[in-house]
Amino acid sequence: MFLLAATGGLNVGDMIAQLFFFFILISIVVGIVTFVVMIKQRKKQLNRIEEKLDQLIRREK
Repeated sequence: MFLLAATGGLNVGDMIAQLFFFFILISIVVGIVTFVVMIKQRKKQLNRIEEKLDQLIRREK
């Protein structure tokens, strides 16, 4: 029973905690990258909308 609980001086609980914190770190990085990509896409979309509005304004004049 003791052999299943410890491997090379590491407890199973320690390994689970390390994996948990590793996934938290990875999720923070993925969240930041996703946020930056969304901001860039939104900026491009707003630029396209602005160009279309400028074209409509020119046509009316």
